[in-house]
Amino acid sequence: MQERNKRRIGAEAEQQIRQYLMEHGYIILEMNYRCRQGEVDIIARRGQYYVFIEVKYRSSDRYGMPEEAVGISKQRRISRAALYYLYSHQLPETTPVRFDVAAIYEKNVHYIQNAFDYIY
Repeated sequence: MQERNKRRIGAEAEQQIRQYLMEHGYIILEMNYRCRQGEVDIIARRGQYYVFIEVKYRSSDRYGMPEEAVGISKQRRISRAALYYLYSHQLPETTPVRFDVAAIYEKNVHYIQNAFDYIY
């Protein structure tokens, strides 16, 4: 039961960020993109950039701030999924890419552009 509740809360957080992104001029391309290499919560375009966005939610700071949960291994999985996305959509490796983190804490959005670079 608790796992279902976490999924529901996660889905609500992603929808909140989706709305936030659209209000800020992003075009949503994919939600919950999955491949063998990893998962990306949201893939969007803004201007020339393809933006790969990790969404993190925390109801309290007991386990740290939400953005702190995007560690090296998570960054690596997102990077690999992004490379596969570019490849599978026949986009050149020179396509401008950005990795952002959208953190929600106490209903406030902290949006971090260029939170990390490719990690191989």
